[in-house]
Amino acid sequence: MQTDISFASLGLAEPLLRAIADTGYTHPTPIQVQAIPMVIDGGDLLAAAQTGTGKTAGFTLPLLHRLAATPLDAPAAGRPRCLILAPTRELAAQVEESVQTYGKHLPLTSMVMFGGVSINPQIERLAEPVDVLVATPGRLLDHVGQKTIDLSGIEILVLDEADRMLDMGFIRDIRKILALLPEKRQNLLFSATFSDEIRDLANGLLHDPGCVEVARRNTASELVDQAVYPIGQKQKRELLAHLIRGNQWFQVLVFTRTKHGANKLAEYLCKHEVPALAIHGNKSQSARTRALAQFKDSELQVLVATDIAARGLDIDQLPHVVNFDMPNVPEDYVHRIGRTGRAGSEGEAISLVDPEEEKLLSAIERLINRQIERRDMPADFVPSAEGADPASEPRPPRQPRQPREKADGKATRESKPPREGKPQKESKPPRERGPEKGNGNGNRADAGGGRNARKRGSKGRQTEGGQPIDPRANYGAGGNSLPPGLMMLDDEEIEEVNFNRMDIDPTGRRVRQRPEVDGNRAMPAGKSGGGGNGGGGNGNGNPGNGGPGGGGKRRRRGATGRNRGAEDGGSPRGNAAQPDRGGSAPSGEGRRKRSRRGGSRQGGEPSGNAG
Repeated sequence: MQTDISFASLGLAEPLLRAIADTGYTHPTPIQVQAIPMVIDGGDLLAAAQTGTGKTAGFTLPLLHRLAATPLDAPAAGRPRCLILAPTRELAAQVEESVQTYGKHLPLTSMVMFGGVSINPQIERLAEPVDVLVATPGRLLDHVGQKTIDLSGIEILVLDEADRMLDMGFIRDIRKILALLPEKRQNLLFSATFSDEIRDLANGLLHDPGCVEVARRNTASELVDQAVYPIGQKQKRELLAHLIRGNQWFQVLVFTRTKHGANKLAEYLCKHEVPALAIHGNKSQSARTRALAQFKDSELQVLVATDIAARGLDIDQLPHVVNFDMPNVPEDYVHRIGRTGRAGSEGEAISLVDPEEEKLLSAIERLINRQIERRDMPADFVPSAEGADPASEPRPPRQPRQPREKADGKATRESKPPREGKPQKESKPPRERGPEKGNGNGNRADAGGGRNARKRGSKGRQTEGGQPIDPRANYGAGGNSLPPGLMMLDDEEIEEVNFNRMDIDPTGRRVRQRPEVDGNRAMPAGKSGGGGNGGGGNGNGNPGNGGPGGGGKRRRRGATGRNRGAEDGGSPRGNAAQPDRGGSAPSGEGRRKRSRRGGSRQGGEPSGNAG
């Protein structure tokens, strides 16, 4: 560390120097010495340094300096000037805390927004002017969708932990946010690790950036003592509890690979008198914040976490980090052990390695270019069968089902024979159906009475002889082409039709089912068009023979002789002075009177439909 350089020599404003003095820092770190002057000059920056070397202050101090040097006359509500994006909620809260710490003597405002909490307090805060906004990408896009924030005034964009932010999991959200920002802005990318692919992508987003790399990429701090305990997966929990109790570790951060594994390990440690809590993505934000606060205040002995807590968390003088499960990505190992050995203090990183994790360990050693020390088991540690993980034990073979017994001890059923000797089940013969009724032409008649027969409760439409009628049947073209009980209607004669049921004959003409055959209710005798025995004319000059209460009513289009011949008793071509009020029907068949308000429909044509 360069001890001859002070913060005052970096060109920072006097209010910032007072805030730095309040925190107790006297000399900047190497990353701060190189990054702060470049950010103050206004250029883009790509910075890589070991974790725990002060990257957060490396961009927080200079951006506060630039914003304080160019204040706005009338700041707008919900229109921040600086945007800092972080991959996790904990890191976002920590960065915003640093902004408040270093900017407490400046007339600048800041806020943090992330998911997992109510969005309403954040909307209320955006109703006031905000200078520095620290956010996670997901919640920021939520505010953009609700139009509660304006990103057109962004002057400085900071991507903290840029390797993760620009990874495939965040690249889509990042691109959406970049499209909302002004083209003229300052871009800062800070992270502890950078792969070659991520560096190429970052260079495409930056404009002539400066590059700061104070140490070799993807290296761990030299102040961290690393060691490996080779042990089986089933004995890991017991060994961890033994190390914590035997060595009297008072503050331990344990990393697991899965959320479920973190919960199970925390429960196991609590059962063995080791206070522990778990934090991961499935925990509520309040629970995660409460557990992390207890751990930082040394009120909690063990904090079990997934890699969500490995990015950027600053825990003062954290002495121990344990890798309960080795990470799948070698770079995550650097972030994990970087939680200890920060700010010049020493730390210890212990890894419990199962034989199946040897490949992951080899990849980590190639990344950091260092051989990690292998340690022997403690002499007083003796793994027991009770310490094995019950979930990892193979299931015993299922026993065959025993026959049930009644109260008298007799079996209710015999045990099943072995599968090899089990006889094949005989197939049941097809159920025999009764003789189907047909219509005389080989077509099966519909005994259901057409549509909605069950809903109407009827037994189906039948002819006068009791035979069912199938409107879909193909009747012969010669002779009587219609089934008994149907009669034809000429479309030319009908102005308005309100029949309850219409069918189609084989020639394409519409035919109506007779009321007495269709099962419709009979009209009152006083409403019938013809007399009890009379009826109207039949269109040929012959009186009708409608039955009691028969007859019907229909409107005519014109006064043709064919339709009026019944009243005159003359030829079909004769003329009549008045239209036939009683209606006309074929000889021997009466018609039901049509209601002006329309009768009920039982399927078929709509009421009032013209012929």
